[in-house]
Amino acid sequence: MGAPGDPGVRVSDADRDLVLARLRESFADGRLTHDTFVGRADAALHARFGADLRGLVADLPSPRRLGADTAAACRRVLRSAERRLRGWPPVLRLPVGPQDRFTIGRELACDMTLGDQTVSRWHASLQWDGYRWLLADLGSTNGTRLNGWRVTDPSPVGAGDLVSFGGVTFVLADRPR
Repeated sequence: MGAPGDPGVRVSDADRDLVLARLRESFADGRLTHDTFVGRADAALHARFGADLRGLVADLPSPRRLGADTAAACRRVLRSAERRLRGWPPVLRLPVGPQDRFTIGRELACDMTLGDQTVSRWHASLQWDGYRWLLADLGSTNGTRLNGWRVTDPSPVGAGDLVSFGGVTFVLADRPR
């Protein structure tokens, strides 16, 4: 049995996946044409030995390795940019004052009217139970979601929660004092 670097050693699926990932990155960077990428990917999937795989990426620059701190910073910047490009959900301020029930829907009589067709006429409500706000779905067609989970029973909500009424999403916030 040879060493892992020995060209006569059979390759594993993990070895193939690494080479395919490097080919995908090179194609995305514009270093490979579509035909070259397809041909090399096919060859990687049929490769039997380490030398076969190494030959597929030999002319490509070696991948850069980022430190953990740099990689984490890059991920934060990308997430922030993605939020701005997508339009981070608008803010929905929790009600203050004597009103203990707040309705949301397409109907003009609702406390908060949303003009989106995915929102039912009487879609959801926020109810103050004396200690906290509870979000409830009012039998809407497209559902109410709290942090991605469908609301089936009244659920407590607070500042920072993401709420969706049909296809419309908001981030909840307290009223400024």
